[in-house]
Amino acid sequence: MKIISVVGARPNFIKIAPFLSEIRNHNKNFPDKLIDYLLVHTGQHYDIRMSDNFFKDLNIPEPDINLGVGSGTHAEQVGKTMIEFEKVLKTEKPDWVVVVGDVNATLACSVTARKENIKCCHIESGLRSGDMSMPEEINRIVTDRVSDLLLAPDEISVKNLLSEGISASKIILTGNIMIDTLDANIERASKMSVKDIVQNNFSGKNPFSEKIISNEPKSFALVTLHRPSNVDIKETLSKLVAFICNVASKELNIVWPLHPRTKKNLKSFGLLENLLKQQNIFILHPVSYSETLKLNSSARLAITDSGGLQEECTVLGTPCLTLRNNTERPVTLRENNGTSILVGNDIVKITNEFYKALKIEKKPYRPPLWDGHTAERCLKAIIEKV
Repeated sequence: MKIISVVGARPNFIKIAPFLSEIRNHNKNFPDKLIDYLLVHTGQHYDIRMSDNFFKDLNIPEPDINLGVGSGTHAEQVGKTMIEFEKVLKTEKPDWVVVVGDVNATLACSVTARKENIKCCHIESGLRSGDMSMPEEINRIVTDRVSDLLLAPDEISVKNLLSEGISASKIILTGNIMIDTLDANIERASKMSVKDIVQNNFSGKNPFSEKIISNEPKSFALVTLHRPSNVDIKETLSKLVAFICNVASKELNIVWPLHPRTKKNLKSFGLLENLLKQQNIFILHPVSYSETLKLNSSARLAITDSGGLQEECTVLGTPCLTLRNNTERPVTLRENNGTSILVGNDIVKITNEFYKALKIEKKPYRPPLWDGHTAERCLKAIIEKV
């Protein structure tokens, strides 16, 4: 059997690492049933800190093929990826294409596989936010519709797929593959120092001071922002920065690894210089997965618009303010035993929930099958589907 796995952006790297590891384990344990596999990187994330560092950190082998798609509009990325990936499929002729998540590469490669009559498996199927203004929602819906095997991370996702009329024979509840990566890296991350992470990735002009940030778990908030709804509009981003400077940083130190998109907009909106001058705010370059895991597990709370961070916060027990009006991961919400609460970018609501979160104790929660063995179930499902 021949499998081509596809990655395009940082969240994909976290999800594909355990799957590739499981293929290697299979080939080691069953030499008479070897799986031939190739890893294709579309090149959607081409920044070295967003791509290469993740490959090294997660022990992902160098991609066998890099499509070199780069940046561009959604249509440009999807179009370029389909053109280049079609060439790969015609040459390699795999039995399965395995896509993960909901980025443009996921949509482009699943549709291309379907057009070439090659079976497609979607890991992390069934996530729905109900917000069709999100490009990721469109990617998820289309990918699930054309895939032959849909591997869902939670029971809510399974119900979503069934409600859309997808045959139950195509759907398998496998658990959350991102938690496999968390479990595989948590011990190594625990040995890291928050001080060292901040010092090694600090992008500010002021010299690093050990008096400001400590390695104690309750001393700082982790901030990550990258979604257009939060960072592309000057008025919105200005209000969020004001909250972080005038409210959050008065109660906690702030550790903020900057996404390239966010950094670009902070600079163009004239907001970056003031942030870099703030005594209790540490603006970092993008950090590795294990460094993010250490920061998340040590933080008093997280302020984020990342879907993956919502999931990790739930497992780690870190209170999470999700700066979105909806989420495709409702299993992480407090009403479902998770740690996340949706606050959008309403500053009044964010402020109120921030003060409430300061009083919440960490309470880790694992939904069913979030046990670190999802990759095993995913590969087993593919093998048995042949």
